[in-house]
Amino acid sequence: MIRNKFLFIYIISFTFLLSNTAFADKNLESLLAVLFTQTSAEMKATQLQTFQTATNLLDDALKDSSWTAIPNSFPKDKPPAIILDVDETVLDNSFYNARNIIDETNYPENWSDWVFEENAKKIPGSLEFLKIAQSYGIKIFYVTNRAAEYETATRNNLKKLNYPLDDDEDVLLMKGEKGWESSKESRRNLIAKNYRVLMIFGDNFIDFVEVSATSAKQRKNRVEEYSDYWGEKWFMLPNPVYGYWERSLYEFQNISEEQRTKKRLELLEIN
Repeated sequence: MIRNKFLFIYIISFTFLLSNTAFADKNLESLLAVLFTQTSAEMKATQLQTFQTATNLLDDALKDSSWTAIPNSFPKDKPPAIILDVDETVLDNSFYNARNIIDETNYPENWSDWVFEENAKKIPGSLEFLKIAQSYGIKIFYVTNRAAEYETATRNNLKKLNYPLDDDEDVLLMKGEKGWESSKESRRNLIAKNYRVLMIFGDNFIDFVEVSATSAKQRKNRVEEYSDYWGEKWFMLPNPVYGYWERSLYEFQNISEEQRTKKRLELLEIN
């Protein structure tokens, strides 16, 4: 069986090298993922389930003064808050991904045009949950790795969809703003200085905690370290289209498409 697996990888890789198109179009590779995101009942059910579970836990989270989604923080006597990522957590960008497939383009091509359209749709269940949280007096923060130049457009898109977006302080924290980089840890800690963070929502492990692991296996092992947080304080949304999960397959190395295909095939588990 193992021998057959490596023979298969060899044949596929060799075929790849002989063809200008086989496996080469990243968009065609994401076709099923985008269709799953846009059309599947399972995707919508998972999103609704995530936010309904969080809604059911709000009362307990508010009553327990020690409840916090920030490890090693001291939340006593602080007002409550919730932190959310933006893309694929509250805003659905699958339309952009679909356009890339049709137009034979790839991210970051046309990303700015898409953002400035301010036309991303809401993730099912997210708005209803946040409206309830806001009615409880919970502060809503959005921590995103969209570039700071997109702040106005992102704010407008959120407002069009009626997401809570307070004006009394900065609740939309962008990458590149105030020197913030891709790591979200400093932004989470900044919020935690003044608020008791009840819950965090995202579609990427780094939305919850800083992760130095580079391989997919290492990242999966780190998940188990925070088993007490998942489904109670931390809520992961599915994103099969893009993310660090894919980059970790190549240990975050910049390699050719041929090498990527070979690595993907090598990582398949058959028993």
